[in-house]
Amino acid sequence: MNKKYLNLLGLANVAKGIVSGETLIKSIAANETKLVVIANDASANTKKKITDKCHFYHVDYFIVDENIETISKAVGKNNRVALGIINQGFAKKIKELIGG
Repeated sequence: MNKKYLNLLGLANVAKGIVSGETLIKSIAANETKLVVIANDASANTKKKITDKCHFYHVDYFIVDENIETISKAVGKNNRVALGIINQGFAKKIKELIGG
């Protein structure tokens, strides 16, 4: 897997193109989120909650090989289990880099 997408996550964050936490769930339901990236060590309950929302609202998602610490560090914040990319351009490029 290409790790360049982590750099893009950081750029997307600076460009205000990322949401997380409860805002992520609301953003998925409002069809604002284009792609969701979930850390591999997220709890089973969290993964299920987010992936169920993604399935229902037809949003692409990836459970990546990185852990919570790595994902959080990429965007410069603490304890980010999942990130929603709301910018279409960033979402498309990140999806390509992850392998979707």
